Amino acid sequence: MNAATVLVTGAGGYLGSQLVAALAAGRVPVGRIIAADVLEAPRERHHPSVEHVTIDVRSPALIDLFERCRPAAVVHLASIVTPGKHSSREFEYSVDVLGTENVLKACLAAGVGRIIVSSSGAAYGYHADNPAWISEDQPIRGNQAFAYAWHKRLVEEMLARWRIEHPELKQVVLRIGTILGATVKNQITDLFERPRPLAIKGSDSPFVFIWDQDVVGCILRALSTETTGIFNVAGDGALTIHEIAARLGTRCRVLPAWALQGALAVLKASGLTQYGPEQVNFLRYRPVLSNRRLKEEFGYVPRKTSVEAFEFWRAARQTAAPRAA
Repeated sequence: MNAATVLVTGAGGYLGSQLVAALAAGRVPVGRIIAADVLEAPRERHHPSVEHVTIDVRSPALIDLFERCRPAAVVHLASIVTPGKHSSREFEYSVDVLGTENVLKACLAAGVGRIIVSSSGAAYGYHADNPAWISEDQPIRGNQAFAYAWHKRLVEEMLARWRIEHPELKQVVLRIGTILGATVKNQITDLFERPRPLAIKGSDSPFVFIWDQDVVGCILRALSTETTGIFNVAGDGALTIHEIAARLGTRCRVLPAWALQGALAVLKASGLTQYGPEQVNFLRYRPVLSNRRLKEEFGYVPRKTSVEAFEFWRAARQTAAPRAA
């Protein structure tokens, strides 16, 4: 892909900004770098080799942008990972699903040859019969109760149709585990920030983690090789919620599933939390991603294991904590 144009959607997000910085630093040989995001990029993120474009992935003007730039490859990162307080299911669907469809149509109109899409391990869903380690040939089931997981399922079903109907657009789909890095903050890290993390009685709630720089590394590899396919992106190994609590120097607050479901139902109805009873399954039936195919077929070996990624985040968290006066 030497001297080829690369366009990144969601370029202003946590992952997108790191990817654009890596491309600007010449980590892989590309030509033009188009960083597209719904928000205008702050001046401190501007780089001479990056063209920043403010555009919504749902906009009809996206096709015009693609036709004008003629990217050889598109990295599609734009999605709603952590909804805002006043978000709605309809809005999230319009960005996650309809926005992806608009990106695919723009790719087709502009003759784009390759697209890298950030999916998620959440696409497998939170189900009692999930295998201990999930491989890429397991069905994508999502959960309708979780907008993010359900939308990732719908997007992946769309991508599967496009692989049949438009094989000229080569796809790399990355099903990414829980990302941890120095400054990451999301629903998972909020759980770990509690004085005593919540655990469901009878469930180990295993987590697989991936260092944010390993996710960037996977995308860079997808841009610099001809490999296509679907790959879980996760570090080696996993940590249970009890092991995580021990590493944080505390113990879990263990509750029966029925008690937590009831408490969340009351709290959500009272407007005291955005999370409902479905969060019990989010904790109880976590998909644990196997990275065998990532290493053996895609050719990327994560530089940090799940434990190392967690410890990196924990150390950064302690460093950033305000000192007592």
